[in-house]
Amino acid sequence: MARLGFACMYRHPQRSLEVKALEAFERTFNPRTTTLRWVSGATQEAARAKLLELVQHNLDAQLRLLAYVADLPPMLRMLRLSSDLLPLYSHPSATALYQDSAFQALMAERFAAIGALARERDIRLSFHPGQYCVLGSDRPEVVENSLAEFEYHADMIRMMGYGQRFQDFKCNIHIAGRLGAEGVRHVWPRLSQVARNVITFENDEKTYGVDDCLGLADLAPVVLDIHHCWIHEGDYIDPADPRVARIIDSWRGVRPTMHYSQPPEHLQALGFSAERKLTIPALLEQVNKRDLYAHSAQMWNDWTNRYALQFLERFDIMFEAKDKNLATLDFYQRYLQSPS
Repeated sequence: MARLGFACMYRHPQRSLEVKALEAFERTFNPRTTTLRWVSGATQEAARAKLLELVQHNLDAQLRLLAYVADLPPMLRMLRLSSDLLPLYSHPSATALYQDSAFQALMAERFAAIGALARERDIRLSFHPGQYCVLGSDRPEVVENSLAEFEYHADMIRMMGYGQRFQDFKCNIHIAGRLGAEGVRHVWPRLSQVARNVITFENDEKTYGVDDCLGLADLAPVVLDIHHCWIHEGDYIDPADPRVARIIDSWRGVRPTMHYSQPPEHLQALGFSAERKLTIPALLEQVNKRDLYAHSAQMWNDWTNRYALQFLERFDIMFEAKDKNLATLDFYQRYLQSPS
């Protein structure tokens, strides 16, 4: 069954509410965090209490978010979990705290509940570690920190009961770093088995495109980001491009996931129609290329939506839009929901 998913955060549908009311409601579904500066400046007792409260809130919020997703139509039961569930987990200053028995018990119980709910309601889950997870760096200290950050995600995946077989869970990163794919291959043996079971490589818009990711397809699946490909190659990839078949093959029988976003809505004020294809040369006459990296609030361009729909028979689609669940739901209702 084809899936549409959203990333990390919940947005309340009543956007006309006052900001404080919206924030209060959304806080029950979304994680909170703290800073290394605060933890470093606090007493050990205060730091422990703060982190424990944050972890409990974050895991409970994630369970509430999963319950929301579980009640959506089956096609919409796909969710990227937040990377901020365990603040500072991969930082040495917090290592001892997370080994504390209270933390261990709380994490074991709540992560097990998240995994059980996802499996019971057939929700496809993923993570996407942030930009500082750079396995292909030429700086040893960055590589060490990146390995720790990815294994942090692997620990969460393991506690949810995933990572036991190839791609029962997706944990997606960009190749990144000066050493690129060569650097990734060098550190590959250092990743845990869980990490190697779940890792995927996504093309980016600046440096490492689809071809670079396919160069690692013997190690892990390729996540096709059609927006990044559009910017990197100067046009949208043809659904019949032979590389698309190679991307599907990299998933080894598991249904592939692709990523989908659009440039911001303000392009309409510059004369770019929602009904027409957005072309890079025309856009660069009026905006900087970097302006195209940003994501829209919703999927406003109809031409691009119909282009993306051509992939749905073969791919699940993760929407990367600022309006999160609202953007995905709107797309589903406009293009895929059966008439009542």
